[in-house]
Amino acid sequence: MSKPVDYLERSRTQYQALGYPPYQWVHNSDRPPFTRPAKAVADCRVALVASGGVYLKGQVAFHFKDDSSYREIPRDADYRDLRVTHFAYDLTDARADPNVVFPLQTLRELAADGYLGEVGPRAYTFMGGIYSSRRVREELAPAIAERLQKDEVDVVILVPV
Repeated sequence: MSKPVDYLERSRTQYQALGYPPYQWVHNSDRPPFTRPAKAVADCRVALVASGGVYLKGQVAFHFKDDSSYREIPRDADYRDLRVTHFAYDLTDARADPNVVFPLQTLRELAADGYLGEVGPRAYTFMGGIYSSRRVREELAPAIAERLQKDEVDVVILVPV
């Protein structure tokens, strides 16, 4: 049996090797509110938000330091057109199968099988490891939340990397 991976230590080591200052993990003092969905998941419009650095062929790739931008990926995007870039994890598996960090194809299959009502019109992706928690809290998160509201989704699947 393999040993568990210490991702915190792996991240610290990788950041140090790249010449970045020690990463300061965000500690939020308050708990996010829990809201129970008003309907069964089989009746919900479900959106995907992921921090794995996925983008669509033709879109601008993410930068390597403190990039707090996001990309919109249409729900019917061809998986062969997805690309991945990120400075904080080994991209081998994600490039071989983007579902490991961006399970849009899996969500489409679940919707087709009736487990989900439908997949939202767009998925959203960004590159995690953003040093400025203020920029995430004040810029990135509100921008994505606004888009999700316009997409009229009921449930959001968050996939951190």
